[in-house]
Amino acid sequence: MVQAATKPVIGVIGGSGVYEIEALTNKRWQRVESGFGEPSDDFLFGQFEDIEMVFLPRHGRGHRIPPSEINYRANIDALKRAGVTEIISVSACGSFEEKLSPGTFVIVDQFIDQTIARHKSFFGSGLVAHVSMARPVCSRLGDALENAARNLGIPVSRGGTYLAMEGPQFSSLAESELYRSWGCQVIGMTNMPEAKLAREAEICYGAVAMVTDYDCWHSDHEAVEVSAILQVLMQNADGARELVKAVAPILGKRMTSCSAGCHHALDNALITAPDARDPALVQKLKAVAGRVL
Repeated sequence: MVQAATKPVIGVIGGSGVYEIEALTNKRWQRVESGFGEPSDDFLFGQFEDIEMVFLPRHGRGHRIPPSEINYRANIDALKRAGVTEIISVSACGSFEEKLSPGTFVIVDQFIDQTIARHKSFFGSGLVAHVSMARPVCSRLGDALENAARNLGIPVSRGGTYLAMEGPQFSSLAESELYRSWGCQVIGMTNMPEAKLAREAEICYGAVAMVTDYDCWHSDHEAVEVSAILQVLMQNADGARELVKAVAPILGKRMTSCSAGCHHALDNALITAPDARDPALVQKLKAVAGRVL
């Protein structure tokens, strides 16, 4: 397992439409085992320039797994075991604001978690821990993603609240209007509990939400054909791959632990006394929390 202060290993979790990164060299698909079950798919290991990268298709190749059935704990645990130190998450989303039109990339900085059927923590009975989610994403990654997107000419908005819904159905109109009244910018189904688990695993997490539509609140929404949404999805996927290639060399320059503190998120987080900890759970958390255990 790569320590946080060593050379970065960039992990990419690809959402709808992003199932591979073609630009990698020395590519190999390889299974990574996890004590939390099966990850979504094999991992694609490779290099971009001199940067080590690991790619995971969130829904599996061929988009086999719906949002509620993704094993988020296995995905993050396995990425940690693979040596990943920073994660770039890319996912499709709906927009709650007119200005965030289809094709816009939103660099998310906050979440409201409305999911109800997912395991949201690595910790539990026998080893209790509480991490801060006040700033749920890595600001350093956010800066790099924003700058890279602007340099590429991708329409980008920095900052925004992502409403994570359970799905797989989309929102009702009443729900859509409620979330807009809460001040949310985008809606999706996959960034929670992914961001929470990345924080517990002390991995930097940056979220790029790629707008495909206006959810169902917009007066023109019903006039938009599925084919148009799919076209935007594919264009977004192309932009996401270019963004990953542009940002990887920037993130690869990190020489010390994350300046935003992500690599030390478990400092003072463990509550259970050492002599009261469940040995089996401690062993299971060897990758996620080994630094503090």
